[in-house]
Amino acid sequence: MAKELGFVMITPHSLHKSRTGGIIGRFSRIEGLELVAARMFGPNQQLVDRFAKQLRTMPDIAPDRRDLLADYVLRAFGPEEKTGQTHRVMLLLFEGENAIKKIYEAAGGLNDTQESADTVRGTYGDCVRDLSGSLLYFEPAVLIAPTPASAGQMLALWLEYADQDAGIIKNALSLPDADAERTLVIIKPDNFRFPSSRPGNIIDLFAHSGLRIIAAQVHRMSPAEAAEFYGPVQTVLREKLCGRTTEKACAVLEKEFSFPMPVEVKEALSKTLGPCFGDRQFYEIIKFMTGLWLPDVPEAEQNTEGNARCLVLIYAGKNAVEKIRTILGPTDPSKAQPGSVRKEYGSDIMVNAAHASDSPENALREIGIIRPDRNFLIKWFEKYYK
Repeated sequence: MAKELGFVMITPHSLHKSRTGGIIGRFSRIEGLELVAARMFGPNQQLVDRFAKQLRTMPDIAPDRRDLLADYVLRAFGPEEKTGQTHRVMLLLFEGENAIKKIYEAAGGLNDTQESADTVRGTYGDCVRDLSGSLLYFEPAVLIAPTPASAGQMLALWLEYADQDAGIIKNALSLPDADAERTLVIIKPDNFRFPSSRPGNIIDLFAHSGLRIIAAQVHRMSPAEAAEFYGPVQTVLREKLCGRTTEKACAVLEKEFSFPMPVEVKEALSKTLGPCFGDRQFYEIIKFMTGLWLPDVPEAEQNTEGNARCLVLIYAGKNAVEKIRTILGPTDPSKAQPGSVRKEYGSDIMVNAAHASDSPENALREIGIIRPDRNFLIKWFEKYYK
């Protein structure tokens, strides 16, 4: 069976209530589906109106559901009339065989909001009616497409606004102020080795910060990006590992040759072997983040995206850097507190589940390198719907 491209649209209410991690976890653990793209939207009223109109006329949606969904979009997606602040909508793209059906089964139908807890809507949605059948409250948690044809139509509309209304949302509703501190989080490649709820679980832990996600991007870091991003670490590794490397090397040489190493040998090793070992550890980090060994990548190909996948998020709010770093835990998972991200999901100093900026200044530098505002949706849309 050929692969398909499906989408999941996380609603403003689900984002506001910090249900994002739980929802992503449900979909990312589905066998045969791969999260390939993500983008945060702050839809303007024109997009909202057009989307509602599209839903009312879409033949692949059951007639009794079209107005229900369209009215909901008009009510919940548009910017605030008085302030102009936008509601956030997160769009996720999943690739895989029979992707549309798998997404639909995981999301559940609208009736699942009352009858089932094993679907996303059964857990996070509501559809409440009175005894006469009149609708009292409706929250679908996610919007999805029932068929590949409808998925293509909906995505085509949203892609028209994927540059002007999406990327890093600056005037998102519920943020304390426009100058809220930002921090970058990277959910690292070790969380995407196989289908699992790990990425969502990590986002769930960060939700305890009370911060808001204002950007999302599935990213394959290029060797050039990784080298720039972790460049400051290379200098630290060269200096930090120098003494330890020299001691180990001298111990081996003294055992092999049965005499103590002269001072000049130790100094020579410190100047040569130490930095070499530091560089090798640096290249290991690059390989972990990109799937490529930097010295073997031709210079002309170093700006090409790597083989390893990660999820990039920007969080915003008061003391964002400190709050996220506290939940993340120290670099070494063995020294992290129980309940922290790295204690729960990290393995060692390098394979430690997630990265987070350590200062507002570094957050700006790292955001400038990764550029989560870039639109990667279009290449996936063109692969399947052009």
